[in-house]
Amino acid sequence: MSENTTETIPAFSIEDINLETLKNYDYSAISDMAIAHGTKFLTAFIIFIIGKWIAKRIVNVMDKAFDKAGVDQTLADFIENIAYGILMVVVVIAALGQMGIETTSFAAILAAAGLAIGLALQGSLSNFAAGVLIILFRPFKAGDYVEAAGVGGTIEEISIFTTQMKTPDNREIIIPNNNITTGTIVNYSAKKQRRIDLVVGVAYDADLKKARKVFEKIIAADDRILAKPESQVAVAELGASSVDFVVRPWVKAADYWAVRFDLNEQIKTELDKAGIGIPFPQRDVHLHIQDGAELPVKKKSTAKKK
Repeated sequence: MSENTTETIPAFSIEDINLETLKNYDYSAISDMAIAHGTKFLTAFIIFIIGKWIAKRIVNVMDKAFDKAGVDQTLADFIENIAYGILMVVVVIAALGQMGIETTSFAAILAAAGLAIGLALQGSLSNFAAGVLIILFRPFKAGDYVEAAGVGGTIEEISIFTTQMKTPDNREIIIPNNNITTGTIVNYSAKKQRRIDLVVGVAYDADLKKARKVFEKIIAADDRILAKPESQVAVAELGASSVDFVVRPWVKAADYWAVRFDLNEQIKTELDKAGIGIPFPQRDVHLHIQDGAELPVKKKSTAKKK
């Protein structure tokens, strides 16, 4: 059949057409060409249908694997769409090749277009890669309070390219993922418990044992402070103008700020009741007068008030 398809169809002019000519015309070349091209088209169509079915099956298998592995749904959908697109491009190229269409140049054009798009979107691609890392390794999740890219806030949404957070004063901040992964991430919600670190200075003439009992009494009276790990109250430093205590109770992460604020108020109130002063920075000035020198006297102004 391949030899017949290469034969040329006998030519004739309109004037030569008559019943006898049509009756005696050799239609075998036309039928052979129609059969050959029809077979190619049918094969290409079958390749496309089967290839599309296989692509969907592969994507379904990927979806089940991602679901079993606990991969974030946003990332899973994105990867599945990319995989399906690549598989369909392969299927279309295979179908076109079966029809006799030259696909080498077509593949080269696709590769060149992909390179150009990659160079144009390199910033977005870096954010995409960072988003994949965040979703896979989960340094934080929605609802966590974190410091990242120089700002702090509660994570509201993690997408492929950006992360959205809300600040304590209710501002919405959208950060490119690449800015997050290239810096330090501090996740304050990662652990269930947090330690409050307070430094309280008391006067040098204060009774240190009495001051310690005041701190321990305040800690024991607050039900939000955990018994384990044990709270710490100790003299940390003999400062320039005060004896500095460290007060370090443990609380649930959700109670951190509320307990911290209340402790500051309670410590000031209870120290005042106990007569223990909290000194502020001060400087002692010593005036030395030489023998026979007179102290400067401030002159009264003689100007009359109007």
